Amino acid sequence: MPRKGFNSLDAELADVISRHARQDGLQPTPIDALWLMRASSPSQPLPAVYEPAICIVVQGRKHCLLADEVYEYDALNYLVISVTLPMAGQIIEASERRPYLCMSIDIDTRIIGDLLIQLGPGGNHKARDSRGLYVARTHNILADAVLRLAKLLDQPRDAQVLAPLILREIHYRVLEGELGNRLRELCVTDSQTQRIARAIDLLRSRFAEPLTIEDLASAAHMSTSSLHHRFKEVTTMSPLQFQKQLRLHEARRLMLTEGIEASTAAHRVGYGSPSQFSREYRRLFGAPPRREVDTIRDGSAA
Repeated sequence: MPRKGFNSLDAELADVISRHARQDGLQPTPIDALWLMRASSPSQPLPAVYEPAICIVVQGRKHCLLADEVYEYDALNYLVISVTLPMAGQIIEASERRPYLCMSIDIDTRIIGDLLIQLGPGGNHKARDSRGLYVARTHNILADAVLRLAKLLDQPRDAQVLAPLILREIHYRVLEGELGNRLRELCVTDSQTQRIARAIDLLRSRFAEPLTIEDLASAAHMSTSSLHHRFKEVTTMSPLQFQKQLRLHEARRLMLTEGIEASTAAHRVGYGSPSQFSREYRRLFGAPPRREVDTIRDGSAA
């Protein structure tokens, strides 16, 4: 049954996560597929490339912004990202006393595929739309599995054996949930969603190259018109807009982690015009490249 609000299960989960995520930011854990997030204050919208994941808020609230669409999730609702998506995340409820706490579990298509073989054809729920992400109600049965996974962080020896079993259970609960058909489509051979995922994979691996819509359609085994229409249904953007965002995010990473100049980063990710790069960077991140990167560095040093 759906959860009624903050109860003892939530409190126990928040205690476990707060002990293992003592600093603000996204943190890995000894369980490879599990990441923890903590924030002690609300944030501005922060653009990033999100990988397929199941995101369960333990405490606080967050928005994900995909183009002009807003997806809100909290302790009553979880977020599923079924394909790689450039979007913005904004923490809207957090404080020093009650920080935002979140668990992110990498989606494993091998687990989903194995479950589909075991379960056979079916799926009782129809997706309301075709987006590559959705918000669904968190039921106690899913929350219980999530708590058992989190508690394994205190039991590293047990985690080696039990974590894969609980991760499989969590995938199963999401797959059988109200919008599980989104994940089902991702692993059904030659489904529309799987074809779009192939096009996304090609864009990710060759984002710096001048790919054409024909290249992507060939990889996805779709006509160019079908690809363009379906791609926009899933991601809210055209393939070339998607590629542009991947380029800008990679350039930002290069400037932050390798300390290279904006013009060099622009060239590496496929921009022929530094001025065009600067304009599009400012449009996405809210400031010119050098200023925006310096602001992040100054904030990290503070």
